Formats: sequence, C-alpha cells, structure tokens
Amino acid sequence: MSHKTHTYEAHAKTNLWLRVTGQREDGFHNIESRMVLLSLADKIELQLIGRDKISLTCSDESLPTGEKNLVVRAVRAMEKHTGQDIGAKIHLEKNIPVGAGLGGGSSDAAAVIKAINELKEFGIDTQELARIGASIGSDVPFFLYNQTCDVSGRGEEVTPVAEEEILRLPVVLLKPGFQISAAWAYQNLAKSQEVHVSDSVPQLCPWGKMENDLERPVFMKFPVLRQMKTWLLAQPEVHGALLSGSGSTVVAVLRHFDGGEPLVKRAKARFGEPTWTYCGYTV
Repeated sequence: MSHKTHTYEAHAKTNLWLRVTGQREDGFHNIESRMVLLSLADKIELQLIGRDKISLTCSDESLPTGEKNLVVRAVRAMEKHTGQDIGAKIHLEKNIPVGAGLGGGSSDAAAVIKAINELKEFGIDTQELARIGASIGSDVPFFLYNQTCDVSGRGEEVTPVAEEEILRLPVVLLKPGFQISAAWAYQNLAKSQEVHVSDSVPQLCPWGKMENDLERPVFMKFPVLRQMKTWLLAQPEVHGALLSGSGSTVVAVLRHFDGGEPLVKRAKARFGEPTWTYCGYTV
C-alpha cells in the first residue's frame, strides 16, 4: 500500500435557483435546484495508513474532528459499503466558510469518498458513490458528479446538465460574520411570509429564473442579508443576486469578469471590513 500523501480540491457550490416543493414524510423537504461549482475550494491532504484508524486535522479549530465530522463519516460510509477497514490520515485546509450555504462540508465528504474509491481501486461507479454519499448528507451526491447539475428529491436525485448549458459565470460572494443552519432555514420556511415582494421576485437571466424560496425565513431573521441582496442588485456590475442555499452567503452573478474587485471594495465599505468576500467564477 502506498503511504504517499495525495492532495485534492473540494469546490464550493451555489444554487442558481432553489425551489422548495413540499415537506416529505421523512421530515426532509423536496427541492428543485440547479447547483453549480465555484472556483472557491477547500484543500484535502489524504494518506492511506495501514492500520484501522482515522486521523483528521483541520485548519479551522472550531470544527469537530471526530466522528461527527462529515469527512470522518465519509470514510465510515465507505467502510460500511465495502466491508473493509480503511485507515486514513487526513488534513483539511478550510477556505469555504462554515454554515454559509456553500456546501463546504458536503464537498469535503464527497472528495474523500472519491479519493478512497480511487486509491483503494474499488471501482465503484459515480451513481453508486452518490448513493453512499446520500447516507451522509443531502448535498453530497451533487459533489460526486463534479459538474453543473439539476437536483431534486431532498438533493439525492442528481441529473447532470447538458454541456451546452454549462456556463462560466463571474461571481462575487458576500457573507456577514454568522452562520445559518440549513435545518433551521427549512424548519422555519412554513412560518415565514414574503418579507417584501421586491426581495423575492424571480430574476429572469439567460441561464434561468434566479429565485430561492429559503430567502423568506432567512431574510425575516437576518435583515442584513436582505440588505446585501438589495444593495447588490442596485450595482451596475450585477446581473442577478440570490441567497446561496440556506445562507448566510449572498451570491452576485456579474455582467463581466473584470467587475469583481471594485464591487468587493465597495461592499466592504458599505457592510464593514469584517464582511467575508470572495471574487471568482463558476466552474
């Protein structure tokens, strides 16, 4: 067995649209969403070790590194599926903020599932890997396909989109200094009402109708996110803006690739230096 350390990227995601179509008997919600990968990515260093031990370290000391971490759960899910003990030493360099609606934890888990499948030469196909991923989290199957996809069900039904529909879009991300739990957002959806009609009007864009049903509960509790979206939509560089997933990030799709840095500068002046920002593109 090779004890070499292998390095992988785990990309963030955003949703170009997210419609919640109803609650399921299992407590989850059915959704319809187009998910795209972003240039923003975590870095994972993984080394297979000969003994049955999982060691995880992380650059973000606030994250648990035990059995609750999705990366550790990913290794356990592969052990369960293959019936083999898997020893792994993993270091996670976090660049994707936690609780931001960018799918960082799910992407990390998917990257580890793919890495183990490759390094152990299990030969499990993507569809089967997605089923393994679905046992860990709703967004994990999308990341296993590693391309723009339409997702439905609770997120486990994944359909890759045709190549001609995949667009490279310039984006800017803004996030205030707090996290939002996806579970909280979905639980409070039924209680929420339209905050202001103008905040949640679908934006007609070349790639589809930008809308996110989770904006309603999130904007009610966190008005700064509503302000960020409204401000972004008023900027000349911005084609469309939306809450990313369940928040707490607002994503702006820009008209041109060279508009990101000036927009970020103005955003920090408007919302304060501690605001986390990212300037990049969909991949």
